[in-house]
Amino acid sequence: MCVCVTFIAIVDGAITTVALPSIARQFQLTTAALDGVVVVYPVCLAMAIPASAWLVERFGAKRVLLTALGAFLVSSLLCGAAAGLGQLIASRAVQGLSAGVLFPAASSLLYSTFNSWEQVRISRYMIIPQQIAPAVAPMLGGLLVDHLSWRWVFYVNLPLGLPAVVFGALFLAEHHGHRPGRFDLTGLLLSAAALGGVMFGVCEGPNRGWSSPSIVTALALGTVLLTAAIAFELRVTEPLLKLRLFADRLFRDTNLINLVGLVPILGAMYLGPLFLQQGQGRSALESGTSTFPEAFGVLLTVQVAGILYSRVGPRIIIGSGLAMVSAVLLLLATCDQDTGLWTFRGYMFLLGIGMGGVFMPTTVASLATLSRKDLSQASTLNTVVRQTGGAFAPAAVTTALVLSTPTAAAANPPISAYQHAYLALAALAAATAAFAFTIPDGPARAAARGTTASGGGNAPARPRHRHEEAH
Repeated sequence: MCVCVTFIAIVDGAITTVALPSIARQFQLTTAALDGVVVVYPVCLAMAIPASAWLVERFGAKRVLLTALGAFLVSSLLCGAAAGLGQLIASRAVQGLSAGVLFPAASSLLYSTFNSWEQVRISRYMIIPQQIAPAVAPMLGGLLVDHLSWRWVFYVNLPLGLPAVVFGALFLAEHHGHRPGRFDLTGLLLSAAALGGVMFGVCEGPNRGWSSPSIVTALALGTVLLTAAIAFELRVTEPLLKLRLFADRLFRDTNLINLVGLVPILGAMYLGPLFLQQGQGRSALESGTSTFPEAFGVLLTVQVAGILYSRVGPRIIIGSGLAMVSAVLLLLATCDQDTGLWTFRGYMFLLGIGMGGVFMPTTVASLATLSRKDLSQASTLNTVVRQTGGAFAPAAVTTALVLSTPTAAAANPPISAYQHAYLALAALAAATAAFAFTIPDGPARAAARGTTASGGGNAPARPRHRHEEAH
């Protein structure tokens, strides 16, 4: 169920870009005028995330997950049936709000069902949609647009999602956390507005220019509201976002690795197609098949990391993974106009091997020392951090390209600009790797073995019921 939900939400976030030229022709608009169709999704997603933990604790993970998935599917239908740009953007906004609840609810259900030693094994399966979906989305979108219409980019969610709703309603076991306090409306307004403003500024900054009045205003206002939200949430008794969890060092350190480490990782995935299509003049198909080997590298490493996790601990795995990411980015920085596709594919496969050592261990380790009653809140905070890091990645790449490109050649960055961008990402990955080697992972190793350690709160028992293990 969680694998299916994750796959649908990630595909929808990535597939829409492919359909923009066709949508522009349908509504007789320029592609640039459709920018809101793309940006409204991550902005609304970020705004909905803060409320997800309270909703899960109040109504239960199963009910929230199925309701959010139902709303996501209905809004997908409305997107496909939109008669104008306004309807399409409004429906995309509902999609984003639904996805903002889907991700934390799915994570909460998953990590409430399984203990730390089981989460390592389960993460081997969860990584599949996270890696396959971004690679499949552009190709699937191209096929749907070429052979059916742009509307099927949204309709495709229905045959994928409806069986998941039926399955979840029939077979998912309900999980309730502790009874939450009164809904923190002030915290929601502050955090949603702050995250929405920051996400808009980061996503649109490279397109509109970082000095654009709208971007400066969005980032400044978002920063002020974020500061106010943090101060308020740390002061109230029952906060919407339990920021006090960051007092736990392992939770704080792994989230910092996710925030910063995702920039070079996802930045490389964003930069690769640009280099191949714009720098070397390759086709979209050549680009897609050349970046796809990364997924195979990740899937291979995750299986090995799952076996080694309880033996060597997440610190060594994460640090080594990021170090390899940095080394491969240095190799990619040597690519030029004459670099062959198979050489690039080999580098992408190696990049995936390094990436596979980062994703699963950081997620599992971040929850290892927390109480089970805090898992919903922790999943929400993890999602906020990952979404923020994911938004920073393309912004960092675009900014690096602009700074390395002469003004006269702004539309066509030279090969050297791509090389400098890869070098900047490599330096960031190396710095994050050095930090990763300092995290305290003793409790995480103990939790993965099914034993206890000082400070650990998510290790002890196996599932109480066999049906919990099945779900």
